[in-house]
Amino acid sequence: MSQPLVSILVPFKNTEAFIAECINSILDQTYSNWETIFIDDNSDDNSYSIVEKHAKTDARIKVYKNNHSGIIEALKTAYKHSSGSYITRMDSDDLMTPIRLETMVNSLEKHGKKHLAVGQVKYFRADGLSDGFARYESWLNSLTIQGRNYSEIYKECVIPSPCWMLHRSDFEACNGFNSEIYPEDYELAFRFYKANFTCIPCDKVLLHWRDYSTRTSRTHEHYAENSFLDLKVKYFIELNYDASRPLAIWGAGHKGKTLAKILLKQNIPFYWICDNPKKIGKHIYDQELFNFDYLAELKNPQSIVTVANTKAQEEITRYFETQNMQTMIDYFFFC
Repeated sequence: MSQPLVSILVPFKNTEAFIAECINSILDQTYSNWETIFIDDNSDDNSYSIVEKHAKTDARIKVYKNNHSGIIEALKTAYKHSSGSYITRMDSDDLMTPIRLETMVNSLEKHGKKHLAVGQVKYFRADGLSDGFARYESWLNSLTIQGRNYSEIYKECVIPSPCWMLHRSDFEACNGFNSEIYPEDYELAFRFYKANFTCIPCDKVLLHWRDYSTRTSRTHEHYAENSFLDLKVKYFIELNYDASRPLAIWGAGHKGKTLAKILLKQNIPFYWICDNPKKIGKHIYDQELFNFDYLAELKNPQSIVTVANTKAQEEITRYFETQNMQTMIDYFFFC
């Protein structure tokens, strides 16, 4: 029985320090029936020539220059040149573990269409990893091991952009890379969620995810905090908001205030609650802040929680449980 072809889509720009390692990690895969489509997004270093050299020795590696600029256009170009039954994305500064393609293909072959293969990730950095990235890795893997990625989709991106795979027809059904909305990886994760693609649980590390100070996700305006919040609100309103129920914002810090401004701009009514005695009773943007227990006076409310402190989130979760409220139906953590 022949192996289905996997198309690996890799946009790159100025990653000459890492791209050879990325290519070698693909060449080392236990699964051999793949094609890798590299798209040069206007590099001004030696990245292109490094890929071109490998392409001359292995026909499975293909490299093209992007006609436009930006990662979305590069991904569109890569997909246009692909022909695999399965689609996956890779970043040129990261590394696949040797079993990645085999593990993902086997999962999809077993579970069939309308499923999304994901994997555990391991961050690494030359000068040491920050506590923030270590926590994100742990949180993300705790979801992936159970296939519960969507359960906390409003906190952060729950599908690592360089570590997913799905059937080509499913990818096209959710409109693939045909969106101009940034951050593009998080937006695609929301479309996977909207399409109701089931995440297949995975307990294996399939991606070594590199962090460094000049990585695009750290430096480009498309990945600024406000971009993430705008995206969360967009999909919350589309997929989970029930306009017949009162909506509450829990928290009046920076993120709570930004969320309030977004909702006011869109004329979406809300109540504002918090547990900060210094803010209770005050008005911000002409909205009165109530003590959190005001929530019990609202009839069947939905709540967006913007409190970032982990211990506070645990206490808030216990409060919701005492009220018989369910996550992703009655309350949503936005951080």
